[in-house]
Amino acid sequence: MTIDEFLNYLRHERNYSERTVQSYGEDLQRFEAYFKNQDSQLSWESVDSDVIRDWMESLMDKGNNATSIKRRLSALRSFYRFALMRGMVSQDPARKVVNPKAERPLPQFLRENEMDRLLDDVEWGDDYNNVRARTIILLFYETGIRLAELIGLDNQSVDWDAGQLKVTGKRNKQRLVPFGGEVRSALLHFLQVRDAQVVRKSEALFLTKRGERMNHNQVRYDVKKNLSRVSSLKKRTPHVLRHTFATAMLNHEAGLESVKKLLGHESLKTTEIYTHTTFEQLKKVYEHAHPRS
Repeated sequence: MTIDEFLNYLRHERNYSERTVQSYGEDLQRFEAYFKNQDSQLSWESVDSDVIRDWMESLMDKGNNATSIKRRLSALRSFYRFALMRGMVSQDPARKVVNPKAERPLPQFLRENEMDRLLDDVEWGDDYNNVRARTIILLFYETGIRLAELIGLDNQSVDWDAGQLKVTGKRNKQRLVPFGGEVRSALLHFLQVRDAQVVRKSEALFLTKRGERMNHNQVRYDVKKNLSRVSSLKKRTPHVLRHTFATAMLNHEAGLESVKKLLGHESLKTTEIYTHTTFEQLKKVYEHAHPRS
């Protein structure tokens, strides 16, 4: 049984692109070199699932990520399905091998000193767009609400007496999110500027200069433009500010269940990703501060 037969099948019968065919060929040749190096008596016919799992483990040890290993395993599965179909092997050892789990990337967030600089030290203009942008960023940071939830806020969504927002989350589920004195002051100032400079055509809280409800792209633009003033993060989105809120809350000893409710998560598992973020921060503090670390 040769790899070339399989590659010709992909090329001529399955019409795979030459780039894909070449990639499959390289992956299969590397696997063949691996099992021959482990045991010169091994062949494609005698390889079992354990050999494939050992190969995957060796790839992980060399720093290959789960996505890369999954792609190579896909090539191996296709090869063995072809060999089984042509009667070249009696069993498919790749069938029982499970893909490695892709690690969920840690959420990106801004550090507290970056947010303090942005909100306290950076010069903000007094015109409507700047007042609106600062208010939006402060609201994201101090409440952790989603982009769609912010856009959906109306004037009556703000309960001034209770100090809370009524937001509509995923699947139209509503929840109450508290806000503090700083947000209250910022919102009152924003409304003063908005009502003096904008002719309202909507009951939305955050309006364009034409008086219409802001859309997703407009809010994203304001956030990205202003986060760039203090951060070099690749992602500078409203969702990063949601991550920043959650991380700051946990760093200041808020309970995981409380943060879950504030964020509107259905499952605690979704919120637990932020505990990994705070632990990474603890590790950095430890490595920097401990004399023997």
